[in-house]
Amino acid sequence: MKFLAALMVTALVAGCGGSNRFDRNDTGAVTRFSTGPISRACLSSDRKARNSRLCGCIQTVANQSLSGSDQRKASQFFSDPQRAHDTWMSQSRADDAFWERYKAFAARSEQSCRGY
Repeated sequence: MKFLAALMVTALVAGCGGSNRFDRNDTGAVTRFSTGPISRACLSSDRKARNSRLCGCIQTVANQSLSGSDQRKASQFFSDPQRAHDTWMSQSRADDAFWERYKAFAARSEQSCRGY
């Protein structure tokens, strides 16, 4: 069950800093989208739901939630889900602390980027 949760979270991740672009949603509100490592990893993944708006939204949340090194680490999960599982199962304090930040980021991404 935890492995499945880790894989689902992995589907939402990738990146660090980059440029911003703007888009108007159906209500006319302006939404900011970013580019960076997480966005690039998301776009290059084989997931059917990927698109530039979703990946840009996830990157924007990453920029607000994760350090650059955390983003680079998380972006590797897109191409190597086993790495996410290994990090989650790791007994190191550093990996445990990273995983807590990553889970919070994933929850924020899921909430903020729903509908893209």
